[in-house]
Amino acid sequence: MNTPNIILIMTDQMRGDCLGADGNSYIETPNLDFLAAQGTRFRHAYTACPSCLPSRATIMTGMKQWHTGILGMGAGQGPIPNDFPHTMSGELALAGYQTHLVGKGHFTPQRTKMGFETHELDESGRMLSNGLKDEYRTWFDNEKKSDLTPDDHGVDWNSWISRPWHTEEYLHPTAWTMNRSIHFISQRDRSRPFFLNISFARPHSPFVPPEHYFNMYYHSKLPEPSVADWADRHDCPQDAVNPNAWRGKKSKQQIHRARSGYYGSISFIDTQIGRLMNWLRRHQPDTFANTWFVFTSDHGEMLGDHHLWRKTYAYEGSARIPFIVTPSQNASQSECKVADQVVELRDIMPTVLDIARLEIPKTVDGKSILPLLSRESNGNWRKYIHGEHSTCYSQEQEMQYVTNGKRKLIWLPRIDDMQFFNLDTDPGECNNLIGNPNYQAEVSKWKSYLINELADRNCNWVKDGELISPPPAGPLVSPYKNERYQG
Repeated sequence: MNTPNIILIMTDQMRGDCLGADGNSYIETPNLDFLAAQGTRFRHAYTACPSCLPSRATIMTGMKQWHTGILGMGAGQGPIPNDFPHTMSGELALAGYQTHLVGKGHFTPQRTKMGFETHELDESGRMLSNGLKDEYRTWFDNEKKSDLTPDDHGVDWNSWISRPWHTEEYLHPTAWTMNRSIHFISQRDRSRPFFLNISFARPHSPFVPPEHYFNMYYHSKLPEPSVADWADRHDCPQDAVNPNAWRGKKSKQQIHRARSGYYGSISFIDTQIGRLMNWLRRHQPDTFANTWFVFTSDHGEMLGDHHLWRKTYAYEGSARIPFIVTPSQNASQSECKVADQVVELRDIMPTVLDIARLEIPKTVDGKSILPLLSRESNGNWRKYIHGEHSTCYSQEQEMQYVTNGKRKLIWLPRIDDMQFFNLDTDPGECNNLIGNPNYQAEVSKWKSYLINELADRNCNWVKDGELISPPPAGPLVSPYKNERYQG
């Protein structure tokens, strides 16, 4: 049997509900829907630490956030370490794979390989050392026909403001990322299998898709944000006026425009994925038949749900992500089209290594999800995942959560506030059941899961078997922040 090729396609900040295959009738994602139909879609997929750095550290290592040493982007945390004992691409390269990254890495320093043999970067607004530009911006400067930059649309990197892309479509970073990905496949070493990580820097803000994709949604009806009674705490006019606001009630028109740009960015990515599959079918059908596809995102985007924007929250808009595994035509096909098990970004590395039939290092906390492609249930699968995020935009939003995709318990430790949601009946998380007498047995069970997770850390957030609000001085920091976990 030929060694399979593997393409890992990642988006940045894409919600799990922004797929046609997920039941979203407003968004057009025909190519991703096709990948889902040919493989397995995981309806309960999450990021345990919903922001860029911790999520990407987990993807690259298969470790949970405590073991990567990064519990968020904010207080007490740091960049992604560059000296992990085992990385996904590093293990593949040792096994003879040609490994290449196109797009966003977000590693430190930015030229760190993280196990990849080669890479071509689009690091958004983050300049390389000494003001040097990444490959995308260098290409843009050589290609442009006037005094122009990729930033001249005027929208900042964490803004809710949206508008169409300000110049030709082919100059958009999403198009460039796929151009370079196809170029890699066309020029690769044919004597070796390849692992290609296509890492789109969108739909992360700025929400500036090409005009055609913006207009697809701006002139159409879109879903309204979920807003619960408990969300009044985030209706802060003094925060809402900020073009980069993390919270605040926006007008219907502003929310519609933001969602138009966000949905348009996703549909533009979907078009690029279609370009890739069309090119492979036409020019390298044998390669296409021997290539697995894995699709996911590092975290979501609140898009005004509960008057919140961006990420770092335990809520579905921020923490739930798309997750699709599509076997090659040469492999056994998926029997389970939609899986109910709860999966997490730590499961990507062991899954990819399992596809390549390689040993999974002892540092990996995740589990290969390949067994879930062939049957509906697995008695040995995890009961829940534990997630968290350190203080970032505001100390009150530091959070801990546990979920299986059907129930979710959230604890905001700095203000000692707890929420419990029945996601089966309330996917928008509008009805906090923490005090509902009919749910007290379930609340106790889920609270015990969180207590056990934090007690095992010995971090002084549990006393006498109960959660206690942490002291105001000092953030929670993993002991593996400066010392690599060895398994």
